[in-house]
Amino acid sequence: MPEIKLTPDEMRYIALFQDITGAVVKDCIVDNNENRIIFLVRPGDMGLAIGRNGINIKRIKKIIGKNIEVVEYSDKLEELAKNALAPARVRSVKVVPRHDGKKVVYVDVDPRDKGIAIGKAGRNVARARLILKRYFDVHSVIVR
Repeated sequence: MPEIKLTPDEMRYIALFQDITGAVVKDCIVDNNENRIIFLVRPGDMGLAIGRNGINIKRIKKIIGKNIEVVEYSDKLEELAKNALAPARVRSVKVVPRHDGKKVVYVDVDPRDKGIAIGKAGRNVARARLILKRYFDVHSVIVR
């Protein structure tokens, strides 16, 4: 596992998220390009994090003023890739090391869920790439 250093802002966001939701946050990624904050929560804490009818997400979004996205953490690359692309139904995840040493992840999804996996303007696949780069030094994520 790489050592991840959190900025003071990220630590404040994590404290706020945990106070409101009761979920345990493993990490927080501020994505200013997409005006969003991605929280990685402890496995099993998704329900707590989201809250009934998404109430916790709505509350935090109102306080911070950015979109809030929640992904269930895993220390296994394949599992984290699946979680990052949820709710798309992922059939398989294949890691292919390139000759230049960079890792490419191919994610095979149910054809009906391809749009969900990629997301509007590629937002969801970009989220998966951000998370997988941070934890497993993955260069790119390709959905097929």
